[in-house]
Amino acid sequence: MSEADAGFLALRQATAQQAAAVIEELVRSGADHELSRINPLHLARHKGLGEDEAISALLHAARLGLFDLSWNVLCPGCGGVMQASATLKMVRSEAYHCELCAAGYEPTLDEMVEVTFTVSPRLRRIAAHDPESLSMGEYCRQLFWSSGVDLPADFTDLIDDIVLEHVELPPGDRALLSLQLPSEFVIVFDPVTHSTQFLDVKGEPTRERQQVTFVIDDVAGHTEPITLRPGPLRLSIENRSPSRALPGVWVAGKGLHDLLGRRRPFLTAKRLLANQTFRDIHRTDTLDVDQRLKITSLTFLFTDLKGSTELYERVGDLAAYDIVRSHFAVLHDIVGEEAGAVVKTIGDAVMATFPTPDRAVAAALRMRDAMAALNRERGSEDLLLKIGMHEGPCLAVSLNDRQDFFGQTVNIASRVQNLALSRAIFATDRVVENSETRQILAESGIEPTPLRAALRGVAAEVALYEIP
Repeated sequence: MSEADAGFLALRQATAQQAAAVIEELVRSGADHELSRINPLHLARHKGLGEDEAISALLHAARLGLFDLSWNVLCPGCGGVMQASATLKMVRSEAYHCELCAAGYEPTLDEMVEVTFTVSPRLRRIAAHDPESLSMGEYCRQLFWSSGVDLPADFTDLIDDIVLEHVELPPGDRALLSLQLPSEFVIVFDPVTHSTQFLDVKGEPTRERQQVTFVIDDVAGHTEPITLRPGPLRLSIENRSPSRALPGVWVAGKGLHDLLGRRRPFLTAKRLLANQTFRDIHRTDTLDVDQRLKITSLTFLFTDLKGSTELYERVGDLAAYDIVRSHFAVLHDIVGEEAGAVVKTIGDAVMATFPTPDRAVAAALRMRDAMAALNRERGSEDLLLKIGMHEGPCLAVSLNDRQDFFGQTVNIASRVQNLALSRAIFATDRVVENSETRQILAESGIEPTPLRAALRGVAAEVALYEIP
């Protein structure tokens, strides 16, 4: 049995059969560019898979060494990858600067860090494993732009319309380009080093040859635009970087804006950190102890068993432990099925995260029903679950060698749960007033009851809802 056959066999045993078959077929017959920085959400839609099914399958494939996982810091403007790392630990918390957009951004894990998967060279070697072999267009498609930029099939033809001239330049080499400048904003740009020079071409056309020198190095920095007139240009380019460069003269007109305006959903770092499969099998790839990365919106759900101390006294430690363990197993499954992740258990309590409020509410309703079913099976009322939820910004941190979350959003969610009575679900207005949440509640025939309550550590009263 070959290494590839053994890997695919292990993948079929680890994940859903249909998803495993899709991945195997892609590796065996897909084009090279289809195996570089795979977007799991696009793969799911294109192949008829569920998004969570595709994410889980690719995570298992990465654990088996079939794919390499990459954390890519993106420019929200142009969609370019400003940094690509094999681990989240390499993502820094200070601002990143996009040379192509001439703008700086403080990274968040919501929309500025994507997670992609590239086939391992041990399984199949593709052109992206040797970036020096890629043409300028393919380098942009496979390595510079993120998987969230929806590049069309005729991308290379469009590049020819947008780029006036381009050249491949080995380290230490120079090139001299002669071209006619149109009356548009023009960008001299190298996608390898991100070196950039803006040319503001305006005014009356000239027949006099204008000259510009463009130096490429591996220390990208902001340069002021050079004002030129439409007409002939002699562009001198020198590559002082240690790698091959692919500088081109790009027209920043409608063609480029239309190209970069085509976007599609991608797997964000936030969604992956709130994914149960990731937390189960990739728990070592988390944050360094000093990292503090922002998430602008995450939904937290806390549960607790009412009267668990009395339960231990009434039925004994062993029986109570079995009851509590069965309740944890049910909650863990529900959280995972609703695209969430269990962050930790604290005594008889669970802390879970969800990428959106509606998934948390759907999980909470299922949890309450599941506890009622367990009680009916046991002929008792031992499992009385209290649930609280809140949505908002937080920090992704590392605590006790485990990826965790910190901030006032977490505190409020925990204290909302403390207010709940047995079998009650309490949620803040930010959770219940979400449009998708409203739809779930309406479909379930539930009308939440508005409340206001004071929470410890929160100055003003908090608007809450009880979900009956």
